[in-house]
Amino acid sequence: MKEISVVELKSKMDANEEFQLIDVREPYEIDICSIGGESIPMATVLNQTEKISRDKPVIIHCRSGQRSAAVVMQLESAHGYENLYNLTGGILAYADEVDNSLSKY
Repeated sequence: MKEISVVELKSKMDANEEFQLIDVREPYEIDICSIGGESIPMATVLNQTEKISRDKPVIIHCRSGQRSAAVVMQLESAHGYENLYNLTGGILAYADEVDNSLSKY
């Protein structure tokens, strides 16, 4: 499984690089804090693969990186994705290392 750090993600955002950001947390978690991206909750992601790009990098994140890692592994093994990256440490790491104005929970 490929991973990307929160600092690398921020660099991609700042450079306006083309990628898809997917948040697999629940809607109530996104209400607490968000770094943007498309909301596809973990429980529904395997039923919504048509929303996940195959022709550009896709960065998947959650709160700590564990749920998103599980989603990446499922999508790679069950659907053959090769362009997925797990955000190491999730939004908690992003809040710690990039934007400490984000609420942590």
